[in-house]
Amino acid sequence: MTAGEDIAVRRKKLRYRAWHRGTREMDLVLGPFADAHTEAMNTAGLDRLEALMSEEDPPLLTWVMGQVVPPDHIDREFLAEVIADHQARLAK
Repeated sequence: MTAGEDIAVRRKKLRYRAWHRGTREMDLVLGPFADAHTEAMNTAGLDRLEALMSEEDPPLLTWVMGQVVPPDHIDREFLAEVIADHQARLAK
């Protein structure tokens, strides 16, 4: 497999994982985001998405909903991108 094939497989796996989180609410936040953005992401971007997706759904949902401030280890800039993407979809 070439590097291009490796990243294509990784993108496909991340999109699948984004839609199959375990809670429908997070599926509807992360799935559309992954569909819209993973093709344009480089390895660093995929790393950021993967790190966010490694978090458990209940706390992640509270961060997305603005109910709780995320802990310091969370990439808040990237989380803000995910939240803005979700809010833009809701506004349509």
